[in-house]
Amino acid sequence: MEIIHHIEKAKKGDQVAFTFLLDHYWNEVYGFMLKRTENETDAEDITIETFSKAFDKIATYNPEFQFNTWLIAIAKNVHIDLLRKRKSALFIEITDKEDQQAYNIADTSPTAEDELITEQNLSRLLQFIKELKPHYQEVIQLRYFQELSYQEISEHLNEPLSNVKIKLLRAKKLLAEIIRGR
Repeated sequence: MEIIHHIEKAKKGDQVAFTFLLDHYWNEVYGFMLKRTENETDAEDITIETFSKAFDKIATYNPEFQFNTWLIAIAKNVHIDLLRKRKSALFIEITDKEDQQAYNIADTSPTAEDELITEQNLSRLLQFIKELKPHYQEVIQLRYFQELSYQEISEHLNEPLSNVKIKLLRAKKLLAEIIRGR
C-alpha cells in the first residue's frame, strides 16, 4: 500500500515520492542489470536512465502490474538500446577508398585545428554548465571532471547517495534542455 501511495504522489510531481521510489527500487534494478551486463558502470548508467525514463513516464504506469516489473521492463529496453547503439557503432560501412585513405594517413595526432575545435566545444559546454544552479554545477563537475564515483560524491557533499543520484539525473536533464535550446 505504501508503494502505491508513493507512486500516486510521484505522478503528481512529489519529489519526496520520487526519492522514496528510487531508494526502494535502486538495488533491485541495479542488481538485475549488473547480472546482465557484468559491468558496474554500464549497470549504473542503465539504472539511472531507467529511473529517468520511469519518472518521465510515470503517468503511463499501469497499477495492475508490479512497479518493480515495470522498472525491469524499462531497464531491459534501455539495455537493448545501448547494445544496438554499440553494435551500430562497430559496423559502420567503410569503402575500399576510405580504407586506403585512412591507411595513407601518416600522423594521427590532433592538428592545431582539431585542438582548437575541441577547446571551443569544451568552452561551450562549460558555458552551458554555468547556466545550471550551483548545486547542479557542483555534481556535474565532481562526476565528469573530477571523475568521482557516486559514493565519493556522496561523501564529499555529505549527502545521502540517493540525493546525489537524483541531483545528477536532474543536472543532466537540465543541461540537455539548455543545449537543445541553442
